[in-house]
Amino acid sequence: MRHTPRIESLQVSAFKIPTDAPESDGTYEWDSTTIVLVEASAAGKHSLGYTYASTAAATLIEDELKHLVIGCDALSVSGAWMAMNQHVRNIGRPGIASMAISAVDTALWDLKAKLLDLPLVHLLGEVRDAMPVYGSGGFTSYSTDNLQEQLGGWVEEGIPRVKMKIGREPNSDPQRVAAAREAIGEEAELFVDANGAYSRKQALELAYAFSELNVSWFEEPVSFDDLDGLRLIRDDGPPGMNIAVGEYAFTIDDFKRMLDAGAVDVLQADATRCGGFTGFLQASALCEAHHLPLSSHCAPALHLHVGCAARPFIHAEYFHDHVRIENMFFEGVPQPENGALAPDLSRSGIGLDLKRADAERYRI
Repeated sequence: MRHTPRIESLQVSAFKIPTDAPESDGTYEWDSTTIVLVEASAAGKHSLGYTYASTAAATLIEDELKHLVIGCDALSVSGAWMAMNQHVRNIGRPGIASMAISAVDTALWDLKAKLLDLPLVHLLGEVRDAMPVYGSGGFTSYSTDNLQEQLGGWVEEGIPRVKMKIGREPNSDPQRVAAAREAIGEEAELFVDANGAYSRKQALELAYAFSELNVSWFEEPVSFDDLDGLRLIRDDGPPGMNIAVGEYAFTIDDFKRMLDAGAVDVLQADATRCGGFTGFLQASALCEAHHLPLSSHCAPALHLHVGCAARPFIHAEYFHDHVRIENMFFEGVPQPENGALAPDLSRSGIGLDLKRADAERYRI
């Protein structure tokens, strides 16, 4: 009989980190970010996974998921994932439950790779040796000078594509986008993200205004759940402008509805929300079936290995807040070179270790 290691412990903790300045997008304002961290162990190996979510996710892990996972075969991540999904049926899978499952799932994949003494990308199956990124920030709370400094700085550092927030003051957005284009030059790609702030006709009109500034990516021009509106802008908007959505998809069925509706040119998936690496790979398979590209939302250090393994993957969001937190909290965080992140193949798992003393001051 084959003897496999069993998951011996699972610990959850939450940390709240103030932003380095007030931040806002088209529909939301914030001054802090909460990271929920899961640590698992088996056969002398220790792992971590995480999500950016409310402390409610930590409570749900502690009260509802932890007992399901301890004692499971540490090499059978799918079994634990299915058990967690079945258990939250009456709680509600989308939202906090999915984020909680995501944190546990990423920790379990990290644990499995460490037990096998492999970088996670080798376990999943590497198809590229580096993950292209785009710099993401440009918050609506920024002055024009701040906007230009941040976006222009990324381009100077070798990141050839950047994204800014829009939608807070629609009448001023063309001027803000023009200022961004001036700062990054004509060669860099410019993306915009409205976070669902516009109406359908407003978004369509502005898409053509942004097209004159060579904007090639329009994210959530209308609400992510307005699939008919997204399809309208995708079909009637300017050629060469990709409509992107998916960060608020929590299940494979959410992704399927978006793709079946013809609502997107590029699907986004977030492993901290959609059920971890297991859910992310489901989204990847759907993209292959629909012949569409996949991009990851936020948490760049977490997405690195799965981004190098997902076949339809094109790039990752190098999000200002999460880049800052991941460098504060973890050893082993890669830095961009030539507009891409490359995994350190000398480190097993996802390649991250917690800076415990540094993180402790932010513990909730």
